[in-house]
Amino acid sequence: MILAGDIGGTKTRLGIFSAERGPDDPIVSETYPSQEFPGLEHVVRAFIEEHHLTVSRASFGVAGPIKDNCAAITNLPWVIDGRTLSQDTGIPEVTLLNDLEAMAYAVPHLDESMIEAINPGVPKSGYPKALIAPGTGLGEVFLTWNDGRYQSNSSEGGHTDFAPRTDLEMELLAYLRRTYDHVSYERVCSGVGIPNLYAFLRDTGKHPEPPALGKALAEAPDQTPVIVKAGLEAPDENPICVAVLELFTSILGAEAGNLALKVACHGGMYIGGGIPPRMPEYIRSSLFLRAFMDKGRLEPMVTDMPIYLIKHGNTALMGAACHALAL
Repeated sequence: MILAGDIGGTKTRLGIFSAERGPDDPIVSETYPSQEFPGLEHVVRAFIEEHHLTVSRASFGVAGPIKDNCAAITNLPWVIDGRTLSQDTGIPEVTLLNDLEAMAYAVPHLDESMIEAINPGVPKSGYPKALIAPGTGLGEVFLTWNDGRYQSNSSEGGHTDFAPRTDLEMELLAYLRRTYDHVSYERVCSGVGIPNLYAFLRDTGKHPEPPALGKALAEAPDQTPVIVKAGLEAPDENPICVAVLELFTSILGAEAGNLALKVACHGGMYIGGGIPPRMPEYIRSSLFLRAFMDKGRLEPMVTDMPIYLIKHGNTALMGAACHALAL
């Protein structure tokens, strides 16, 4: 049996998996509040002891960069060392993966119930696949075919320079440059970026701020869920939030198309992360597809690429299980 984990600043999800049941059917799984534990080793020990299980190998997707099988977790005072974790928990083999890299390992194993085809395209077997995932930040990763299976390749594509396509986006870039020395795609296409889009539309006078919404945002520890919920559930009362979601969708589509061109992902482009599944009507809209395919002379190339929205609730845990099971 193997242990897989999805380690975030808020929650730590752990599951025990077997080759017989596969990477999406855990024998047992638990979710723990990360902040209540001094380190991952304490969570893992509590989980293993509670369920009286012996684990031969473990893989963990963690929210943070990996170097030499070590990681400092974003938004959590944990430093994880795979070798030390192995010694502390008695698990012979422990591997740390970036959370986006972990998600990528799940991509080839997602069935039709876990994804929605946004553009059917012409999928080509053995060709690269790509994943773009706006959550708190913007993750980008791609997969290449090697020795009979797909191999995940990490990147920091979310931190590349934001390239505006429209007059409105050019104004957005000029607005954000007053605050940031470097305006990346993550600044405009992620959970941390959505308040930037809102502030731009409000401060430039393009949309007035409803008083009730302004009050809610002033009191919210995280403005992004408030903006997204207002745009989805009360669009008539909050046109500024609708405009935010439209701008976000257009930028996401364009950057997904950029990634598709860079890695020639004729195997499929996958849209994941925490935000897109909450707004599927925008991801499947012509606004997203136009931005994705607006690539000038190479438009025919991206038009043929399949695009899928990931609906699976915990791709990072499933991907970590795929890695530990060597799928």
